[in-house]
Amino acid sequence: MRNVERITSVKNELLDIFMSMQVDEHAQQQRSSAQRSLRARRGIELHREFQQLSRDIAPLPEYEQESELH
Repeated sequence: MRNVERITSVKNELLDIFMSMQVDEHAQQQRSSAQRSLRARRGIELHREFQQLSRDIAPLPEYEQESELH
């Protein structure tokens, strides 16, 4: 009976270790996913910022015509 208890104890410990590893792996995957999402979002924001800056610094057609006349 003592051997059965030891085997059961070892099985339970192994199951606990396995479950802990699964939880840790899942948490790591969630962190990685969140980081990828943040990088993608920031990339989109930067792209939009550059587009807006390009529009802001582009010469205005009215200004170009007026400067040619003067």
